[in-house]
Amino acid sequence: MPPRLKKLIGLVALVVGVCVYAFIVMFVGQLTMADKPPALQLAFFGFFGLIWTVPAALLIRWMERLER
Repeated sequence: MPPRLKKLIGLVALVVGVCVYAFIVMFVGQLTMADKPPALQLAFFGFFGLIWTVPAALLIRWMERLER
């Protein structure tokens, strides 16, 4: 696969994936965290706000990997 096409696919997947992930986390957080203490809300959104970096890093690594 040409590197430019691979990067385009990765970019679209990353943007769409992060948007979908953010909406899901916001929806679940609204349903489950609305009546919880602020410290617990901060921990919830902080954890799930950082966890998306794992699949994003894997996707970026795939985008940058050279095909032989």
